[in-house]
Amino acid sequence: MDHVDRILAQWQRQRPDLDVAPMGTLGRLKRLNQVLTRAMEKTWAPFGLNESSFDVLATLRREGPPFALSPSALMASTLVTSGTMTHRLQQLEKAGLIERIKNPEDGRGFLISLSEKGFALIDEAVGAHVDMQHALVGGLTDTQRDELDALLKQMLESLDQRIQEHER
Repeated sequence: MDHVDRILAQWQRQRPDLDVAPMGTLGRLKRLNQVLTRAMEKTWAPFGLNESSFDVLATLRREGPPFALSPSALMASTLVTSGTMTHRLQQLEKAGLIERIKNPEDGRGFLISLSEKGFALIDEAVGAHVDMQHALVGGLTDTQRDELDALLKQMLESLDQRIQEHER
């Protein structure tokens, strides 16, 4: 029995009329997220990064040359508000990890680009990040990981569909 099983057993004793099985699934997902986040934070810390700074730099790096995006494209990719993105970009620019460059396709606008320092840092950090991810899923076989990925993808697609239907 794990911690979540004990909670479920308590609820079964107190409210046997309720089917609390989903509480187990969601409780384990929540706990898993907390464990994974703590592990990732430890991986980013030696590079002077946190989740949000890593997210922006990694988004720019995986974009490929010229490793630049408009602020609105960055917001869409990282799913944060304009104010949050502005703050992140100011911090990263202050640290010399990004720079604002003129948008060659729109003379009035600008792009956010990795600086040389930012490129070198995120390349090293993403290597450590991927190593940590391998360690975190190391308790699963490739087949189990594929099955889990498929189930999580299915759950997310179902939730997205329900949210869209609810918003209509």
